[in-house]
Amino acid sequence: MATSVEFIEFVCEQIRGTGNIRYKKMFGEYMVWVDEKPILLVCDDTVYVKMLPVLDELMINADKGFPYGGAKEHYILDIDDSETARRVVEELLQVVPVRKPRSKKKKV
Repeated sequence: MATSVEFIEFVCEQIRGTGNIRYKKMFGEYMVWVDEKPILLVCDDTVYVKMLPVLDELMINADKGFPYGGAKEHYILDIDDSETARRVVEELLQVVPVRKPRSKKKKV
């Protein structure tokens, strides 16, 4: 079951105020970017967060799961709790780097 547009828009609404938010459909699911940093992965109407040390205390009671086959285990973010969701995003913004654009290969 793929993520619905309504759900991804709800996710973005729940973290509003954390920065410049956008989402992009990738491989049939979505990545949520905040201030041009890849912050949340949304698959099958479930919000996943990369397991980073900065989140260990904040996500201590969070469920864990795999967003897709072959992926590393992630925290599952309770997106209905907008206060915690915003805190998670704010913590991640401090440690997640801005993605560098891929360089285009020169044609020979």
